[in-house]
Amino acid sequence: MSEHLDFTHETRPVRVVFRAGAATGAIAEEAALLGLRRLLVVCGARGAASARAVADALGPACVGLHDGARQHVPVDAADRAVAAAREAGADGCVAVGGGSAIGLGKAVALRTGLPLIAVPSTYSGSETTAVWGLTENGVKRTGQDPVVQPRVILYDPALTYPLPVPLSVTSGINAVAHAAEALYAPDRSPLIALMAEEGVRAMAAALPELAADPGSPEARGRALYAAWLCGSCLGATTMGLHHKLCHVLGGTFGLPHAETHTVVLPYALAHNARAAPDALAALDRALGTDDTPRRLRELSGRLGAPTSLAELGLKESDLATAAERTAALSFPNPREVTEAGVLALLRAAHAGERPTGR
Repeated sequence: MSEHLDFTHETRPVRVVFRAGAATGAIAEEAALLGLRRLLVVCGARGAASARAVADALGPACVGLHDGARQHVPVDAADRAVAAAREAGADGCVAVGGGSAIGLGKAVALRTGLPLIAVPSTYSGSETTAVWGLTENGVKRTGQDPVVQPRVILYDPALTYPLPVPLSVTSGINAVAHAAEALYAPDRSPLIALMAEEGVRAMAAALPELAADPGSPEARGRALYAAWLCGSCLGATTMGLHHKLCHVLGGTFGLPHAETHTVVLPYALAHNARAAPDALAALDRALGTDDTPRRLRELSGRLGAPTSLAELGLKESDLATAAERTAALSFPNPREVTEAGVLALLRAAHAGERPTGR
């Protein structure tokens, strides 16, 4: 980072509790420390059991459980959650689950101003950011607002046990994407660079162990630790081509979030490689390779994750639309974003070709 010692770094006030049993053992105390007495717990259908355990641990401080979280946070789902919070007279919100649940909690916070507590069960990293997202009429809008930043994050590795290995892998690679783009973000700092490299290193080591032994508390814990580091990088920097392209693919075509990030990341990094040599060098160090895009694609495939957009159901006829919509957005990226460049990236990712760029 010697070439980049002109930077600004802002740290937002967030309390992080990382330990086994934190989801149920610490939630009541943390809510009380915030002065909250009427909490609405939100989750998705898949995470309802964990959310119910958290709600039970809150006891009388829980005024309801709303299980309406859906991928990419559709506006109608957000409307229903906001209405539930208001009807219950909630003074705070607890989001339990993956990115969809955390995203729904953020939507409630955005519309109501209620403080948010996040209890993540995947490696998405959404809990570490002030970024919100809403999807309406096939378009996913994102923004940043301090009000959606969770005041407390409870990391409990046990909550990730129900996450199947394939989803654990794609969620983990999704986390790697946060750190990877932070390394070439215009607002990166030396601290973020250190966190990003360590986060990628930790996740790449944890995922094969997790796949071999899904019940390993050590592997689950290291993956969650890596997700925290990687997500913190995302929360402190500005997203580039990879994230914006994945938002278009998810919001417009309904592609699954983590799987899309997993497929696209090697190709986005290959696309940006020549314009961001220091970032790729850091990723090479973290992964013990001289070709990060190829290494990430091989890691995903070896662990059973999808390696092409075709596998996710994207049609070849949709590629031009996706490229056009992505190129029309305004965002920083180390390499100039053109419709032709994005289309070439998408064609390679759709076919699952070997990613090339250096």
